[in-house]
Amino acid sequence: MKKVIIQFVLFSMFFPVFSQRKTQVIEPTVSSVDTIESKVIKRKVAIGRFSNETQYAKGIFYDKENDPIGKQALDILSSKLASSGKFLLLERSDLAKLLEESQKGEEAGATIGADYMIIGSVTEFGRKNVGKQGAFSSSVTQVVEAAVAIRLVEVSTGLIIYSDEAKGSAELTSKQTMGIGSKASFDATLSDKAISEAIGQLVENIINKCTDKPWRTFFLNYDADAILIAGGASQGIVAGDEFIIKTRGKKVKNPQTGVVIELPGKKIGTVTVVSTAGDTPETEYSFVEVKSDVEIDANNLSNYIIEEK
Repeated sequence: MKKVIIQFVLFSMFFPVFSQRKTQVIEPTVSSVDTIESKVIKRKVAIGRFSNETQYAKGIFYDKENDPIGKQALDILSSKLASSGKFLLLERSDLAKLLEESQKGEEAGATIGADYMIIGSVTEFGRKNVGKQGAFSSSVTQVVEAAVAIRLVEVSTGLIIYSDEAKGSAELTSKQTMGIGSKASFDATLSDKAISEAIGQLVENIINKCTDKPWRTFFLNYDADAILIAGGASQGIVAGDEFIIKTRGKKVKNPQTGVVIELPGKKIGTVTVVSTAGDTPETEYSFVEVKSDVEIDANNLSNYIIEEK
């Protein structure tokens, strides 16, 4: 017995970790900086068109301007983009003029009033019923399938910076056993669900493409009375915001593609927002103070870009 006790005492002396085990949970330190989301200036996006390119519900009296499938898709896309909190949505019904102006370069941004333009279409849409019949039970499944194509155009360059297509489906099943059970009739909400699923797969990429580049704007006025830049409160601009002033970069033409590329400009100073004004997103502007290492040429304001840091 004494031998056993001595062995236990020696074991405890040399291996105390096994005799006294303590677990301590250390909570990770959360930096206050990490809890604050970075400020996002809302991009102006014009939805130029969302059409129905399928043959679904196109009879003799079909009205292209009031196509229900196209309107469903446009409303769903608008809702999803608005809920992200990163866009100001501007609907533009005159697509022909919009497309023409998108080829004019930076001046088009001021005319259209948008940074990006979205053109979409429903390319596939259909309904079908799938049934199963057993000895004592039966089931019928309503299935709606839809495919949506999106093109995202950068207004300042007229280039398509994102193009993709996605498919979605929705279904509803009703079952009966020995003649007892539910019997679902035509469900119109399945159309919304199928289109919504397809558009949902594209929205994240649209958001990423629109926010990849820094937000930019331009001088509207530069004189002793006031220095103004385009953009205001509805985009999230507030007094105290600071932006970079850059000169326009040199433009070069790619001989292989024929595309004109603008090289990065040079930072020459900063502007600080003093106040904002304007009644609508299209007419908003901000009063700013300028701190620049060079003198701004008030007669050639198009040579400068105002860009977020």
